[in-house]
Amino acid sequence: MDDCEKIEISEDNVNQGTENIRPECFELLRVLGKGGYGKVFQVKKVVGAAAGKIFAMKVLKKAMIVRNAKDTAHTKAERNILEEVKHPFIVDLIYAFQTGGKLYLILEYLSGGELFMQLEREGIFMEDTACFYLAEISMALGHLHQKGIIYRDLKPENIMLNSQGHVKLTDFGLCKESIHDGTVTHTFCGTIEYMAPEILMRSGHNRAVDWWSLGALMYDMLTGAPPFTGENRKKTIDKILKCKLSLPPYLTQEARDLLKRLLKRNASSRLGAGAGDATEVQAHPFFRHINWEDLLARKVEPPFKPFLQSAEDVSQFDSKFTSQTPVDSPDDSTLSESPGQSIISSLFLLFPRPASHLCPLTNRASVVSPMSLFL
Repeated sequence: MDDCEKIEISEDNVNQGTENIRPECFELLRVLGKGGYGKVFQVKKVVGAAAGKIFAMKVLKKAMIVRNAKDTAHTKAERNILEEVKHPFIVDLIYAFQTGGKLYLILEYLSGGELFMQLEREGIFMEDTACFYLAEISMALGHLHQKGIIYRDLKPENIMLNSQGHVKLTDFGLCKESIHDGTVTHTFCGTIEYMAPEILMRSGHNRAVDWWSLGALMYDMLTGAPPFTGENRKKTIDKILKCKLSLPPYLTQEARDLLKRLLKRNASSRLGAGAGDATEVQAHPFFRHINWEDLLARKVEPPFKPFLQSAEDVSQFDSKFTSQTPVDSPDDSTLSESPGQSIISSLFLLFPRPASHLCPLTNRASVVSPMSLFL
């Protein structure tokens, strides 16, 4: 096994002081997911501070990341975001280290699984249930926007639940930094069904795209599908750009109004596009029963609390993965002498603050993030 970097853990993290973190510090328990860039394991820390605690370990293959300059750039952007972001509704990164051929992210283990799976089980959510999740998500988005970050990939598969049922936003591979008032970006990225029209048209976009995606997510929660879907990618895009929004008659007036305001094709007139950002959305009557101070403190009881038998419980994850034998493949360190290695090594300096993501399974059309193991 290659020597690992010695990293200093900040006092915000699970450990204080200097600890030589390496793969051998963790016992592999279960497979949580896998994809082209590597795997995600449930692990137990077996030595040092926090020994016995359960985490999620994401293992990324450097060789896969450095093949594409865009993937490397996305990885670097995500690394920067993880340094900046700490919020109750955004998943925590605990440790980051590397070996010759791999990058390792040790994340908090979110035993509640994916919101996607909960939505699949229920079919649709009642409005009060959707209201709770949307409110917590809006606070996470607002925090990102305050730091000049737009998320750009909001969907049920990128939202996890902790053991108490609270939201944790995950997967920051498609985020864009340094987007403040008056700034736009033009990258075509995201998941088509939740993608704002201005991204599809490549006309330049800002943080307002996240509020469109929140509207698409809300529609999905309340009806069982995103607002605009077609037989193929092109037809879905055409509907997003041209079709009239169809609202089921069973929705309350407040829900109908919020959906109309979030799903405005004119980004400048979209709810949340103004200077108030998240506060504009949160002031809508649909959220009239939310105590925002209590919500941020996680004092509001979630509508769903997973039944968990232990800290190691994986019942909320897909058995297709959890039934597999957890094996971290041999480290291919052939990249260690290549120019790409120095690029990746520079990305994996100390993360001084804990925040990261755990990527959920999706079969929907998406631009692949380099950190999205489950796509």
